[in-house]
Amino acid sequence: MKKTLFVTSLAVLVSACSNSDWRTASREPAGIAPDPQQEQEAIIEFYGADAFSWRGWFAIHTWIATKETGASQYKVHEVTGWRVERGQPALYSYNTATPDRYWFGAKPEKILSIKGERAAELIPKIDQAVQSYPWKNEYSVFPGPNSNTFPAWIGKQVPELGLDMPFSAIGSGYAD
Repeated sequence: MKKTLFVTSLAVLVSACSNSDWRTASREPAGIAPDPQQEQEAIIEFYGADAFSWRGWFAIHTWIATKETGASQYKVHEVTGWRVERGQPALYSYNTATPDRYWFGAKPEKILSIKGERAAELIPKIDQAVQSYPWKNEYSVFPGPNSNTFPAWIGKQVPELGLDMPFSAIGSGYAD
């Protein structure tokens, strides 16, 4: 009886997830990142959004966006598990004007934002840390390395960031 109740409860909870199909979940910009066409200063932003589907009840997915002084786009760095499943590195960097896109239906929030000269000084250190990330080709939901391990590790390599990862960034402790 208890097992049936548990399975039924779990099925109801999972079916209540708003993001049940990643192919149709929103990836629209959230409108919280400065427009790179208008903002000329250097920018560093760390974002977090609820993980996809039921995982979002417990954990977030995090990523980093940097924009050099005068650049017309951000460079986004993130780690995803499905890339490893396809034989690609978990770590992926790309250029975009919209680094604040919804994470498959979940609106991102800023974890950290730095602008101006301080950001310009720290971006090369972040780039160097990204290049030396030790788990580029690995991904494990728990205990890590995962999408939260990556920004936490960057924060340890560049302590001047003062990055404080949220409690729900499960896997961020793996960088310790």
